[in-house]
Amino acid sequence: MFALLAGVCSAQNTPKVTLDTNETLFTILASMNACGYDEELSVSDPLRRQIREEIAKAARESDEALAALSPMCQFYREHVWPEPSRTLSQYVSLSLYLGAAPNFLPKVKEEELPPDAMIVVGFAKLATAFYEKAGLHGVWQKHREAYTRLTDQYHEPLSKMLFDTEIYLKLPSAGYLGRGFTVYMEPMGAPGQVNARNYGSDYYVVITPGGSALKVDQIRHTYLHYLLDPLSLKYPAAVKRLEPLLDSVQRTPMDEAFKVDVSLLVTECLIRAIEIRTEGASKTPEAVRSDDVQKAMEQGFILTRYFYDSMTQFEKDPAGIRNAYADLLNAVDLKKEAKRASETHFASAASPELLNYSRLKNPHLLQTAERRLAAGDLKTAQELAQQALDGNHEDKGRALFIMAQVATANKDMAGATGYFEQALKLAQEPKVVAWSHIYLGRIFDLQEQREAAVDHYRAALTAAGTLPEVKAAAERGLQQPYEPPATR
Repeated sequence: MFALLAGVCSAQNTPKVTLDTNETLFTILASMNACGYDEELSVSDPLRRQIREEIAKAARESDEALAALSPMCQFYREHVWPEPSRTLSQYVSLSLYLGAAPNFLPKVKEEELPPDAMIVVGFAKLATAFYEKAGLHGVWQKHREAYTRLTDQYHEPLSKMLFDTEIYLKLPSAGYLGRGFTVYMEPMGAPGQVNARNYGSDYYVVITPGGSALKVDQIRHTYLHYLLDPLSLKYPAAVKRLEPLLDSVQRTPMDEAFKVDVSLLVTECLIRAIEIRTEGASKTPEAVRSDDVQKAMEQGFILTRYFYDSMTQFEKDPAGIRNAYADLLNAVDLKKEAKRASETHFASAASPELLNYSRLKNPHLLQTAERRLAAGDLKTAQELAQQALDGNHEDKGRALFIMAQVATANKDMAGATGYFEQALKLAQEPKVVAWSHIYLGRIFDLQEQREAAVDHYRAALTAAGTLPEVKAAAERGLQQPYEPPATR
């Protein structure tokens, strides 16, 4: 483990930024590999293949290990997404919420897990059994030195990045004591993917080494969040004044979270402006930087231009970002920025946000809503699902799926169609995605739009993984148009 002391203040006041490896993360990702997770294997560090071969050999030579492997891999196959990045992401989220070997117990109550981790929490118990029977601890210990070598590659460039970032922001780090920033190296993932998380006061970045290029820019993006996220909480009035700008971003392609939480939007725009201002230092032509600002604007980050221009004066002043932050926000001209947004031609797609937040507040709402829906209490189910949507703290896709089911039960086909389509954009859970496609297929069949119905049945098959009930429903839909059950 390396403790990187980053900061422009005295060492005793500086928070510890950690570069490390983690046996829990290794166990979960190695178990995925044992079940067929092959994403980007050909470009992975050779250590990944070596570990896979050793685990496969251990499983072949032990009946107990094979017995533990079978149910674990069945679970894994049932939770594979069409997008490989989402498959890995949910298991990274789970790993960060699990305790140490050999039990890997969740650090919080199951209902307090992030939505994507909650979906696959059952994998932890299965992986624990496999860890014991296949001797994964021995494999982990055998390769600790190799893990250390991978980590060593990042020590110097990461230290420099932390120092340069705090120098630019003129930001003493004393106020960040009690918060954590940890970078984990784990070669069992896909090298092309970086997973970053914010859980409470702790920030994590999980890097899979591969090739010669180091992923310092991705780490820096999360570190900027670590430094700047607290400022939006410190000045809530200045942030709230900017809420009318959310109306300007509703049709943009960026992540839905930025469209409903102005503090996230403001911070992301500021971070992107800082990244562009400091990219390549003085060697990057202004035309290139301006083009990068425009691309950020076109994705929906409509304050990037404002912050980019404003940071010119910030760079000249002695005040640090902590003192300048409120003035930066208070100087935003709402009418001017709304007009600038209205004149921006938004792109059709946006790059995915690196950092995932966990802001669950009351996860019982959707569980209760589903129970009330099953009991036929449509009114209560609808109210609870709406609370979950309004609170913006739960799996919005799951909440929208409940709203769609309520609309279906009330024979509101237009409303149901709208909710199912929204659920498809936001859902975390493969089962929700698959069943949303099934329901939409049936609705289109009833409207005699067979071609659209078939498209949804096919999509359901793709999303279903090995869920037998979904596959059966999709195959029936492909064979013949849906007809509702006869009523007596």
